[in-house]
Amino acid sequence: MLSLGLTGGIASGKSLLSARFRDLGALVIDADQLAREVVAPDSPGLRAVVEHFGAGMLLADGALNRSALGAMVFSDKAQLVALNAITHPLVREAATALKSSAGPGTIVVQDIPLLVETGQGPAFHLVVVAQAPLESRLRRMMTDRGMSYEDAMARIGAQASDEQRMSAADVVIVNDGTREDALGALDALWFDRLVPFAVNLAAGIPATASPDASTVHAAAASVPLEEGARDRLLARLHLAVGASAEILPPRSAHGPVFVIEAARGTSRGSLLAALATAGYFPLPQGGGSTLLASADPGQHATIELAAAPL
Repeated sequence: MLSLGLTGGIASGKSLLSARFRDLGALVIDADQLAREVVAPDSPGLRAVVEHFGAGMLLADGALNRSALGAMVFSDKAQLVALNAITHPLVREAATALKSSAGPGTIVVQDIPLLVETGQGPAFHLVVVAQAPLESRLRRMMTDRGMSYEDAMARIGAQASDEQRMSAADVVIVNDGTREDALGALDALWFDRLVPFAVNLAAGIPATASPDASTVHAAAASVPLEEGARDRLLARLHLAVGASAEILPPRSAHGPVFVIEAARGTSRGSLLAALATAGYFPLPQGGGSTLLASADPGQHATIELAAAPL
């Protein structure tokens, strides 16, 4: 299964991309929808919200007064943190249950407005960010949603900055032109990169797999990663291997991006299985060390699983 995180600032066009992913056949898990469900009337989530924020957050019919709660938390960051501490664990639990139903080869898109703020990027094979200039977002919020300028800026200020989202992004889709422009960019991403990525993951092979192992090795190992991509890969590798291995700098500028050495007592097989969860699979070559490359056709750098010490 290919696991994709989709995020973007409010009014950036994320919902447009999410709907297109669904049309293309992805299993889309909408964190906003789950957030509404976990605070439905009589739910444990709603009881926790009322316990913290008071019965004034309820409408006459017992449902959550979202307008009142929104006005409170988007003007007080401490209260927003408190709300997130209640709802985020419940949303993640519900998302995990939905994700577990996906079969091999499925592309699962988790639409998470606060993906960056909650540090979830490394948990996904790729993060896609919908991006639009501040002026465009303000115009949409004030015109389409009827917000005041002050309310719109408060909502934007409560979220991650554009710079923070760009640091987490493997792919950026700019939504400042026509709908067709943004959807065309997503379609190209889907067919040229995501579908092959999912196929490779299901087959357990790197995107650079080839009958000629020496050619694969030379081509893949010579592709450097820009700094942001290196940081994102390192975070994913750390999440995958945990304390079972040490991740070391490269031996040379044109070799594997990272060298992974197993911790004492960790089997090679368990490390290979862990790296497979991050989308990395062995290249066909001999020698004591093992070179691995990503199943992602858009990411060609290799990592090295060092030979076990004698």
